[in-house]
This record gives sequence, C-alpha cells and structure tokens, in this order.
Amino acid sequence: MEIELRAEEFALFRRYIYEKVGISLSDQKSTLVKGRLNKRLNQLGLKSFRDYYDFLIQDLSGEELSFFVSAISTNVTSFFREGAQWKWLENYLPALIASKREKKIRIWSAGCSSGEEPYTILMFLQHHLNDFDQWDIKILATDISSKVLAHAISGSYDAKNVEPLPKEIVIRSFEKVQMDGLIRYQVKPHLKNKVMFRLYNLVTDPFFFKNSFDMIFCRNVMIYFDDITRHNLIGRFTTLLPKGAPLFLGSSESLTTHRETLKLLGSSIYQRL
Repeated sequence: MEIELRAEEFALFRRYIYEKVGISLSDQKSTLVKGRLNKRLNQLGLKSFRDYYDFLIQDLSGEELSFFVSAISTNVTSFFREGAQWKWLENYLPALIASKREKKIRIWSAGCSSGEEPYTILMFLQHHLNDFDQWDIKILATDISSKVLAHAISGSYDAKNVEPLPKEIVIRSFEKVQMDGLIRYQVKPHLKNKVMFRLYNLVTDPFFFKNSFDMIFCRNVMIYFDDITRHNLIGRFTTLLPKGAPLFLGSSESLTTHRETLKLLGSSIYQRL
C-alpha cells in the first residue's frame, strides 16, 4: 500500500534530518523521500508518515536515523573511483614518504560507505610501497550509516565489483571464496586489520582526535549539505591537516571559501596552506 507524504510531514523530516546530520532536502526531494520510505512504513505497520516521524524521533538508539539516512542518500562507490586523484597521489607519495621521520601514515576516509575507498587507499599504498609491511598504516573509516558500515567491515564484495581491478591487485588484496553458491571476494586480513571502522556523524560528533592526518578523503558527502554546513565541516577538516597535506573531495564538489587555508591543486584536490 502506497502512503502519501503530506507537505507538513515532509517539513518535519526536512528540519529533523538537517539538525541531526546536516542533510539539506529541497522541496523537490519530497517524492524521493516518499518513494524510498514507503516500504519501511509498511514493514513497521505504520499508516502515515507522521507515525513514522514519531517513531524516528523516539528511537534513542540512533538505528532508525541511520536507516533513514541510508534510504534517502545514494551510496554509490567503487574501487579506485576518481582516477585522476589516484594519479595525483602517485606523484605526491614520494614527497610524503621523504617527509616521514617514522614509518607511520594516518588517513581518514570520511563517509566511507561500503568500504571501497579505505580498502582502495591500502591497495594503492601496498602497490607503491616496496616496504609496505614495514609501515605503521592506519585508516580511520567513518560513516553515519550502520548498514553500509556493516558491509564495509565484512570486506566481502561481488565479483562485478572486483573484476575491473588489475589482476595483480586482486591476487594481492583478495581471497576468492564461495558464499551461498556465489563467488565473493574477501579483503585479506593484512589489509582489513589496518582499517578502523567507526559510526560517526560529521556534523554533530566532536572532532577530538589525538593526532593529525596525512590526508583526508571526504568525497561525495557534502553534496547533501548546504553552504553553511559545508563551510563549517571544511573548517574542522583543516584543523586536522598539517601544512601541505591534501584534502580529497568528490569530482562534483568544489570550495568557494577557506581560500586562506586551502589551495586547489586540481581534480577536487585541496592542499593545506
């Protein structure tokens, strides 16, 4: 049964999701919210979107908020997405390595979705560092959706997700397994162990980190934010980047502020000044 979403109900959702996670829903998103959440209302036995709104705000566990965010956002990603950025990073890596007194690298994948991005970072480093195993490498991978994080933590991917990768990277990074009669590719433990997955809200959770990051990836996340939220988040990122460190955004994202602290290098890559 299709349930109608009234304008006043949509206004409640729009205000709530903006306050909680910074997502800005335009009037045109009403049809999307209705279409993506009708099934959920039927699963819960609810008869109106107002009933679902009440259910959402009363869930103190945060699990329903996570479900709501996953439903209205698009978690599309892939291994080695944004090819120009990886080419740039290949040229930048020698300078980063030369600057290190200790063999330690710290990277944040903010909005990591189903895990392709943090695992790609590790595959990239393993491919370009001859002494990869001697490095202390940690990737912090965060997302607001517990659903996509569970997928990321599993490190298990369909063959179609892995097949475009070079054969040597597949052999080095994945174990080919059979699950429920299907071929799956499981990220090998020596890579998985270098990723710390965390449920994290980029808008409301505190930026309390012991150390800075050598680079931050936050790609295709801020497309859901308004200018104020985007400005504040970038400002928080810059406090965690040392001079010269890069911030990677999605190809459809660009900055019009923070020009005194960030320099555009191309391909939505910004350098901390």
